[in-house]
Amino acid sequence: QVQLAESGGGLVQAGGSLRLSCAASTSIFRINRMGWYRQAPGKQRELVAAIRSGGITNYADSVKGRFAISTDNAKNMFYLQMNSLKPEDTAVYYCNAMTVVLTTAGRLEYDYWGQGTQVTVSS
Repeated sequence: QVQLAESGGGLVQAGGSLRLSCAASTSIFRINRMGWYRQAPGKQRELVAAIRSGGITNYADSVKGRFAISTDNAKNMFYLQMNSLKPEDTAVYYCNAMTVVLTTAGRLEYDYWGQGTQVTVSS
């Protein structure tokens, strides 16, 4: 079991910045992939950014060059730095952790989610 707790959302003007934080209840070395998702009203949840073991990152096209995902191994935390925010970035942001367990039955993946934090960008 991995518990995640987000912080850092809020209201910001277009062009501003916010940093979201996600605290994990376990060493992040045990997490195979950490990510940030968002869900705007009336839309499906979408992947914003993710980082895998080894530091490989991927980003949604809409945030490339503006957002950056990072980790702090010592604190068991990961972050989403959001710059040049736009009104269309307004959403509830969720942090996500995926762990993998190898068993005799095969590879099992487990997903864990934070409670979500609201980000509102005003124009």
